Amino acid sequence: MCYGVCGMGPGSAAAAPFMVFFIIPLILGFVVPICLLKLFLWWRVFSKTGNSGAFALLLFAPFGTLIMLCILAFSTWPTEKKTEQQT
Repeated sequence: MCYGVCGMGPGSAAAAPFMVFFIIPLILGFVVPICLLKLFLWWRVFSKTGNSGAFALLLFAPFGTLIMLCILAFSTWPTEKKTEQQT
């Protein structure tokens, strides 16, 4: 038998109230609002660079921030577009 290491021991019944009263409110109270704030801010950044704001959804993909950084680094920004139109 596995006691304490794999969560199947005699103390595993005490984990359920801990999860309900501590971890779930923590996730709903802090993690979700922070993720929504990050999504909103990145949406604004992509919108201001002339790209679709939906690129901000890459935050939730594996290696999404690396992909976002590559998009921002190698795309043409509105300031570059203005200088190309003026010349």
